[in-house]
Amino acid sequence: MTAIFDIINKYILSYVMRFIMAICNNNFAVTIVIFTIFINALLIPLSIKSQKTSVQQIKIKPKLDELKKKYGDDRQKFAAAQQKLYQDEQVSMSGGCLPMIIRLVFLMSIYYLITKPLSYLTNIGAETVNGVINGLKNLGYIANTTYSPELKVFEFIKNPENIAAISDETLKAGVLEVQKQTAGMNFSLFGIDLTATPQFSFNFSEANILWVIPIIAFLAAFVAGLISTKLQKSINPDAPNMAAMNLIMPFFSMYIAFKAPCGLGFYWACSSLISGLVQAAVQYFYSPYKMIANERAKNLIKVNETESKKL
Repeated sequence: MTAIFDIINKYILSYVMRFIMAICNNNFAVTIVIFTIFINALLIPLSIKSQKTSVQQIKIKPKLDELKKKYGDDRQKFAAAQQKLYQDEQVSMSGGCLPMIIRLVFLMSIYYLITKPLSYLTNIGAETVNGVINGLKNLGYIANTTYSPELKVFEFIKNPENIAAISDETLKAGVLEVQKQTAGMNFSLFGIDLTATPQFSFNFSEANILWVIPIIAFLAAFVAGLISTKLQKSINPDAPNMAAMNLIMPFFSMYIAFKAPCGLGFYWACSSLISGLVQAAVQYFYSPYKMIANERAKNLIKVNETESKKL
């Protein structure tokens, strides 16, 4: 599965992100924002397709309710009748799955793209990148559990003393190559180093500016959860209460943001908030109930036109 993400990044998304970085003066934070907006805009047709599928399902819901009453607990007969109903009404039972799968593939690809800027945003060979990462792991600078070792490399090369202390000539040559290739990249966001990893402590006197990113990730996930719940309830009032999930996901986002370099946490926050706003816009302009009302209005106009011709 990772190979699919690698192909998408290497031959499609990396070129888009490099172009955006070039026009943003190599500012990584601004690039993430614009790139996230671009990808979500690109996926709007899939969101609209999902909305249309929701419309079809809402239209046949009364008929499905009748089938449930008719067959009761006989799941086998209900499933057969349901399949026939979907065929008669030309409703795809998996119509909403494909857009979700495509969106998920893109989002996972972007995750790897953001966490591997050396591999996808520079011309440094994979052998050099892996050699530097493994070398810094052996030195104990990069932990084996870190979410983005490539972003940690950026943090390492910012201190000239770190490079001077390397005794392995091969590793030093690789680090210097990375430093040369990434010299113009800006990983600062209002004074926040996006290559650094915030460290949580219950001693809040140790809080620092890096904590801003996990807090933003929490708030973005919380707002996105509220938007999603409201949209779901507007489409299906009988949908289960997602209040617990709306609390779990923001805390999970904050937990990840405290474990990963700030660049990943910032992307997570941007993705949550922007995708939530895009979904809200699609829901507003392509509301299932508005679409059903428009379809009924068109049908009434056709009926009136037919009757007028007869008269």
